[in-house]
Amino acid sequence: MKKLDKVLDVIMRFLMAVSMFGLLAFGFWQIFSRWILKDPSTITDEVLRYLLIWASMIGSTYCFYKDQHLALDLVTSRAKGTFAIVLKVLAEIAILFFVGYVFIYGGFRLVDNAINKSSVLRIPFKVLYAIFPISGIFIYIARILNYVQAFVKMKEAKNAPEGGAEE
Repeated sequence: MKKLDKVLDVIMRFLMAVSMFGLLAFGFWQIFSRWILKDPSTITDEVLRYLLIWASMIGSTYCFYKDQHLALDLVTSRAKGTFAIVLKVLAEIAILFFVGYVFIYGGFRLVDNAINKSSVLRIPFKVLYAIFPISGIFIYIARILNYVQAFVKMKEAKNAPEGGAEE
């Protein structure tokens, strides 16, 4: 389980690093070509648009993976006991439903129905839209890993001897 967790972490960090480096490099070239060469590059403009979408989706997926995503915890922070547990479970079910339906199912439908190509690079929009099901799958894997790890911790805490270690 920890090995899968590490592999997922490495893959997402690598994808984020590559997309951020691409944003930096192409952004620098766009500024350089616009202000110094006085001939703005249309290719980098389109690449930057693609990379920005991919970087933001991968970044939000990584936030879900690390449990650092934006959450409205106005009600859940005040809830206690069983009600708090029920709210957390309902929130997780809502997350899984949304990600499954919108990102994975809707993303695959979007990729399948995309027939246009970008105007400058002639890259199919399928490539751009592919990030939606990819990030949805990563979110699903990350949430399931989170549930399994929480279950294992709960099981270990339940089986741990009470009163701590004796000397």
